[in-house]
Amino acid sequence: MTRRGFLASVPAVAAACAVPAVSGTPAPDVSTPAATTPAATPAATSAAAPTTGGPARELVHAASGRPEVALTFHGAGDLDLAKKILTGLASRGAAVTVLAVGTWLQQYPAAARLVTDNGHELGNHTWSHPTLSALSEAGIRAEIERCRDRIAALTGGPGAFFRPSAAQHATKTVLRLAGAAGYTTVLSYDVDSRDFTDPGAPAIERVVGAAAPGSVVSMHLGHPETLAALPGLLDDLARRGLRPVTASALFR
Repeated sequence: MTRRGFLASVPAVAAACAVPAVSGTPAPDVSTPAATTPAATPAATSAAAPTTGGPARELVHAASGRPEVALTFHGAGDLDLAKKILTGLASRGAAVTVLAVGTWLQQYPAAARLVTDNGHELGNHTWSHPTLSALSEAGIRAEIERCRDRIAALTGGPGAFFRPSAAQHATKTVLRLAGAAGYTTVLSYDVDSRDFTDPGAPAIERVVGAAAPGSVVSMHLGHPETLAALPGLLDDLARRGLRPVTASALFR
């Protein structure tokens, strides 16, 4: 799909491409801050599974050397905008991973099929997107398991990955509780698009331009400027010979 095709149904979005890059304040329900404290365990670079029931492993950057990147999206926000993003990506042959917030799936049950029917991958991004470090262990467990159960009710499985909310890296506690909930891997990222700050499409494209073979890129549904950035972003990846694939494919 061309840039025109991506944007034709969203007149206000086309103008966003011309907005200068600026810093903004992320909305509390859809943001994933970039400044975080790394987990105490090393970042994993392959998807080798730990012992069943043991702590999950964190995946940050694939070391396969294949010319692939994983575009990963926080699943929340307006469903019509999510549809434009996900169908537009599919029309360009790009498969992505959507880490869904459970309350989004509760509000929009059709969102799960919207992801999977377009050839994308669905994962768990907590039930309500809290700052996990501010919760008790029981609270963290409930956030992981409640979203897991919602995904399972809609798709028959728990989702491919867990990603913590409001943090780039998982703590030892989160890795342990994710493993206990059935997730062998926790998906982090090494490129943060910061699209949730709505900096303008050119700024988003520039940041994602740092993606290299094996990179995992953090992005967000629910932001018109993300939609506006996708045609140029995908064109740049294609020029550099990088193919967008799901995180599972990236780490296979």
